Amino acid sequence: MTRWSFLTTHARVLLIIAGEPDIRLRDIATALGITERRAHAVVADLVDNDYVNRQRVGRRNRYEIQSQRQINDDVIALNIGDLLDLLVRTSAKSGNIDGD
Repeated sequence: MTRWSFLTTHARVLLIIAGEPDIRLRDIATALGITERRAHAVVADLVDNDYVNRQRVGRRNRYEIQSQRQINDDVIALNIGDLLDLLVRTSAKSGNIDGD
């Protein structure tokens, strides 16, 4: 059976960044089972669309989620902070952020 998820890669990256703002792209890629190049592209999308701010701290990046930013969706009327609260609360009950 094909493995799939209700959450997009972008949403899963947001969840990971919310839990660890200093995370490296390599670690995001490993956590999600994607390439580092794909992780870079997803983070760049999130930064370019103002969902995440990226700040250089020494040789590393620190990410800050713009929690008041509205989700770009015609069906869901939530901001990023509300969505993350919902997902983190739900995954805390199941004990797993990946949904496995």
